[in-house]
Amino acid sequence: MIRINQLKLSPGHTEGELRDKIRRMLRLPEGESFCYEIVRQSIDARKKPDIYYSYTVDVRLQKEQSAAKRSRSDQVSVVSPVQYRFPPCGQRRLKHRPIVIGTGPAGLFCGYMLARHGYNPILLERGKDVDSRKKEVDRYWEGGSLNPECNVQFGEGGAGTFSDGKLNTLVKDKDGLNKEVLSIFAAAGAQESILYDGKPHIGTDILMDVVKNIRQAIVDNGGEVRFDTKVSDIVVSDDRIRAVITESGGEFLRLEAEAVVFAIGHSARDTFDMLYKRQIPMEAKSFAVGVRVEHPQKMIDVSQYGEGEHKLPPASYKLTARTKEGRGVYSFCMCPGGYVVNASSEEGRLAVNGMSYSERNGKNANSAIIVSVTPEDYESQHPLAGIAFQRRLEERAFALGQGKVPVEYYGNFKAHTKKEEKTPAIEGGYPPQIKGQWKFAEVHDIMPESLNRAFVEGMEQFERIIPGYAQDSVLLSGVESRTSSPVRITRGGNGQSVISGLYPCGEGAGYAGGIMSAAMDGIKIAEHIAREYMPFENKKK
Repeated sequence: MIRINQLKLSPGHTEGELRDKIRRMLRLPEGESFCYEIVRQSIDARKKPDIYYSYTVDVRLQKEQSAAKRSRSDQVSVVSPVQYRFPPCGQRRLKHRPIVIGTGPAGLFCGYMLARHGYNPILLERGKDVDSRKKEVDRYWEGGSLNPECNVQFGEGGAGTFSDGKLNTLVKDKDGLNKEVLSIFAAAGAQESILYDGKPHIGTDILMDVVKNIRQAIVDNGGEVRFDTKVSDIVVSDDRIRAVITESGGEFLRLEAEAVVFAIGHSARDTFDMLYKRQIPMEAKSFAVGVRVEHPQKMIDVSQYGEGEHKLPPASYKLTARTKEGRGVYSFCMCPGGYVVNASSEEGRLAVNGMSYSERNGKNANSAIIVSVTPEDYESQHPLAGIAFQRRLEERAFALGQGKVPVEYYGNFKAHTKKEEKTPAIEGGYPPQIKGQWKFAEVHDIMPESLNRAFVEGMEQFERIIPGYAQDSVLLSGVESRTSSPVRITRGGNGQSVISGLYPCGEGAGYAGGIMSAAMDGIKIAEHIAREYMPFENKKK
């Protein structure tokens, strides 16, 4: 197969123009046939106003070696693309069906792979199916009470369901796992463009149907998904997991299992408490906290693409800074044309996140601007001290907003942090785009002063990159405290805890950071189970 890199075409180009470009690059005669696949498509706006789509394409034709030589271009090479392969199964017999706890990306993809290869897994989800979950979330955003068991964090699809659905990852992909995950998403109803887009995303509206379709594929392949089913305890003896205790509708049930996957997500704090009490080894880890920052999407478009009309999607950005004190400050989960959302999961505590619909056609862009924190910032050396740190911030946010999302202008936040005598009069303001109730409040009182100083220092550095980024009228919403898990459940090279048969998995367990890496980790844990055990005889018990 021939790979061509950095094929550049203007926005609005046709498929025919792309084919002509390929033909010219390979110096193919007009009558010679070929087929091609787009491997990657990205926007090159480094020399605006000259903006291009840049393509990597794989081309198939009869005489590939000679065509590659004839092109005489270092953009052309002969490649052998990596194709993902699930490993051969082991020889141990399973007495009970594998159990997967959690139906976020890690749990869904682990369950999907186990089901597809004959292991008949049981997936347990404390929240509801995605349709019922959406009703619960909408009701909460409209001013109803919080359901601690089903919200933006808990329920089918996990926290990623109410997000932008971004599918980019920095995980190295020597085994083709990244493409396998994208292919599964596309087969389940996601846009085909995610297979090659340089910054792929699905959008909350489409993602809901996608997770339903993945669930149906699990069921069709012999798996089972149980909603409103919370794991309240585990049974361990002789350093091996023996069973999980579930709670559903006030009734408790013991499920025997030799293989139990804990893909519990970063917000299952009560489950972390239970595992700690059962002496499952875990440790505190670094993560980051901050606030959501909103700008008019038009401003971001101009900063990234320049003035004028462009046939381009809403622009995104990625920003990083280092403070004088050595803290990292960076953008996280940037949502073009998106919304800030109330992502709380515990009563009396408030957290925010960001999401976009597939069209990304909201008036504002938002991103979390977050500051790195380490276990040295926590009040103790306890493995769960990071969760206590999160909870304190969320309690302040809840109190300041009186249960609503607290919002503040950046000018006021900065004046307080720098201890200026006068608060600026804000001009040129614009309304926030928030899913959930909100009110103006003193967001600067949520985080410790050291983190506020780092945040302001980072914002001022970002102003030099994107003019207007740190205007006084920029909107801040807090608190963004669920960026990743502050806990890691330790595991060995076989994917298991020191407790045999207990498989920590995904973002909540401390081994992923986002939809893609969580899904990939879920597949890796399915591989570990498959290498040890043979399929579950293709029948339910």
